[in-house]
Amino acid sequence: MSATVSRAARPPAAPHPAPRARGRRTGAWLRGTAITIVMLVFALPLVWMFAAAFKTNVQVTDPSVGLWFRPTLDNFRSIVEAGQIVRSMGNSLLVGVVSTVLSAVIAVPAAWAVGRFNMHRTGSLILVARIVPAISLLVPWYYLFARMGLVGSYTVLVLSHMFVSVPLIMWIMISFFAGLPVELEEAARTDGLSAFGAFWRISLPLAAPGTATASLLAFVFSWNNFMFALVFADDRTQTVPVTLFNFISYASTDWGGLMAAATLITVPVVLAAVLGQKYLVAGLTSGATKG
Repeated sequence: MSATVSRAARPPAAPHPAPRARGRRTGAWLRGTAITIVMLVFALPLVWMFAAAFKTNVQVTDPSVGLWFRPTLDNFRSIVEAGQIVRSMGNSLLVGVVSTVLSAVIAVPAAWAVGRFNMHRTGSLILVARIVPAISLLVPWYYLFARMGLVGSYTVLVLSHMFVSVPLIMWIMISFFAGLPVELEEAARTDGLSAFGAFWRISLPLAAPGTATASLLAFVFSWNNFMFALVFADDRTQTVPVTLFNFISYASTDWGGLMAAATLITVPVVLAAVLGQKYLVAGLTSGATKG
C-alpha cells in the first residue's frame, strides 16, 4: 500500500517544450543574429571614420594600427583653423533649412489636396518628378541660371534642392493625408470652417509626425547633396560635401583631415535623427493604415 502511495505522489515529469515554442525561440535567435550583423556592417565604417579622425596620416594608412592608439586633436585643430569647413557647414545649414522650410510650405498643402481629393494624375506627375535623374537637368539649369546671374548664389542652391525636396515631401505626405479620417474634416466643415480652414486646424496638426519625417529626410538630402553644390556653388557658397572633396588631390590625400571633417558633418545629422526619432518612427508608420 505504501509503495502504491509513493508512486502516486511522485511529481510528473516535465513535459518537453512544444515544437512551436522551439520554433519561436529559433526565429527570435535568427532575427537577433541578422540584426546584429546588419548593425555591424553599417556601424563599422562609422567607427573606423571616427577613430581615423583622431589619427595621424601615417597611422591612418598603417594597417597595424587598429583601435588602440594615442589620439590626437591636430586634425580637428587644423581644419577649424583653416576656416573652410566651418563656413561650409554654415552654408549647408542655411541652404538645408531654407530649402526644407520652403519645400514643406509648398508640398504639405499640395499633398493634402492630392490625397484628400484623389488627384491620381497629379500623384503620377509627382512620381515622374521623383524618378527623373537630376543630373540630366544640370546643363539646362546651368545655362538658365547663368543667364539670370544666379550661379554661385544661395538662391540657385535652394531652388535646385527644392526640385528634389518638394516631390519627396509630397510623396510621403500624400499617403499620410489619405490615411487620416475624412470625418474629422467633415465635422469641421459642418461647424463653419472652410476647406482650407479644416486643413489648417484639423489635418495639419494631425500630420505633424509625417511632416517632421518628410522634412528631416529632405534636410538630410540637402545636407549630403554634392552634385548641385559642385556645379552651382562657388568658394563663398560652397557646402560641406564639396569641401570634403577638396581634401582629395592628385598628389596626396589628407586622410586625417578628411575623416575629421566627415565626423564633424556627420554629427548634426545623427543628432537630428536621434532627437527626432519619435517623430520619425511615428511618421513612417502613421500612413500605413487607413481610417
